[in-house]
This record gives sequence, structure tokens and C-alpha cells, in this order.
Amino acid sequence: MTRFGLLVPHFGLEADQDLLVDGAQLAESLGFDSLWVRDHLVFHPHGMEGTDRTFVEPFITLTYLAGVTDKIGLGAATIIPFRHPILMAYSVASMSWITRRRFDLGIGAGTFDHEFEVIGQGAEDRVQMMKEQVLIARKLWAGETVEWQSERYKFSDVDLKPQPRSPVPVWWGGATPAAARLAVDFCEGWLPGRITFPTYAARIKKIRQMADEQGKPMIMTGAVPVTSIDTTTKSEELDGSILAGTPDDIVDGVRRYQELGCDLLIFDFRMRFSDYLEQIRTLAREVLPQVSGARAGASAR
Repeated sequence: MTRFGLLVPHFGLEADQDLLVDGAQLAESLGFDSLWVRDHLVFHPHGMEGTDRTFVEPFITLTYLAGVTDKIGLGAATIIPFRHPILMAYSVASMSWITRRRFDLGIGAGTFDHEFEVIGQGAEDRVQMMKEQVLIARKLWAGETVEWQSERYKFSDVDLKPQPRSPVPVWWGGATPAAARLAVDFCEGWLPGRITFPTYAARIKKIRQMADEQGKPMIMTGAVPVTSIDTTTKSEELDGSILAGTPDDIVDGVRRYQELGCDLLIFDFRMRFSDYLEQIRTLAREVLPQVSGARAGASAR
């Protein structure tokens, strides 16, 4: 069964406390699986995002929304490696413990150099830095007392209490072949953003092949398509990189993802935060009832 999540409006012009609360409560009441955030240190909007630089810290946002809902899951897509690994592990564990929620951790190297240059990390290999941070975090989440000596991090006699209330699945974000490989090598899941259906199918095929070659079970696969329910743009014109069009068009796009093996679909309404609540209602009323019974990868396997 495919899980369905929502990106919340914690950035840009429409970021608003009441909209965050109303959207989270509405999503939970309509049966969505999870609420998701992005991550930036120095947010410079790009492309379709406008020019407003408002950006609310992701772990604070999720903890706040957990306080106004009962049980809906939480997730980040994706956390980038500007935090010290002990702080990252500490933030995730504390949030998991105090909210009593499942948390899915998407990770990635980050797209924009300026966010790392401002903290003196412009020359870092961010992929390796992210991997090292998660290796450290996993040890701390498992209750180990950690000593770590590397060129990047040096510390000893560090443990973490409380630990997360449940295991933290890690997803590598990004649509490139390298991101898919990192997901298989290092993570429980792969979670690209905008990606066309043909590219998604090719990556899934390669992920299965790599998992088989390594003797591993198939990892989870997801996607975070920008979504807009309206009558002006057809999804087929965009081939999956954006889900847009009538509710029936969105149904067709979701089914295509499911046929390709998508376990987790996070609807990114950043283009429609101005009518966010109505987009959620329409999605729940006219789209999800037609796709919620579908098994991920039913025809792909």
C-alpha cells in the first residue's frame, strides 16, 4: 500500500502559523499518513518559489504540528548536512521522543553552495559528510556510547538519551543515478523530488538490480512531486515531473507512480499554498479514494 504525505507551508510568502495548524489537523482528519518539511540554512527561493525568504526550522515546525495533532506521522525531505552530527541525532531523537511519532528522515547533500560557504564548509565533500553524520547518528540512536575519530569529527564518551521511540528509516533524496546508488548502499529508502516517469522507472529498475547484486532486500521508494489540482495544465504534458490537472489527471499520475513501485508519495503543494486547504480537501475527496487500495508496484513486479 502506498503511503500519502503532504509538504507543509513552512516557507515562502504563505508560511503562516494558522495555515500550518489548520492544514495539519485537516490532513490528519482526512487520513493522510504524514506531514513533511524541507531543510535550508540560508533560504534563497528559486524557480517557482517566488522571492519571499521566510523559512521556519524543520524540526521546530514538526514538533509544533505534533502538538496540535494526535498521531499523524512526521518526515523531512530532505535534511542537509550543515548541523554537527550529534546535534542532528539529538534533534531527531528528542522530537521522536517528545512527540511519540514515527519519523522518516530524508537526507541529501544540499543543492546550494552558499548555505555551506556561510559556515565555512564550502570545500566539504557534502555527500561524504552526510554519510558520516548518519553513521554517527545511527550509533547514538541505538544507545551506544560513541567514540569517533576522523578528519571531520573527533569526540569520545558521547551517548544520547532519550533515544527515538521507534527506528528512524533513512531515505536518500535526489533523482540522479548517484542518489539511487547511495540509497541502496546506505539507506532504507530513495526519495527523489521532481522526476519524470521514464526516469523514475529507469532508476527503480537499477535500484532493484543493485539490491539484488548486493544480496539486499528491495529498499523503499518514494517521490515528492510538485502538485497542482486545477483545469489549466495536464499531467501528461509534464510526464510526472509535476502532477497537475483535474482530479482525474492526478489520479492517473498517482496510479502511474504506484505501477512503478512507489511506496511513499508526498504531495508538494508549494505552488498552491494560497489555497492549500482546498487542495487538501480535493485531493482527499476526489483522488485518494481511487488510489488508496492500490498496492505499490502491483504491475511492476
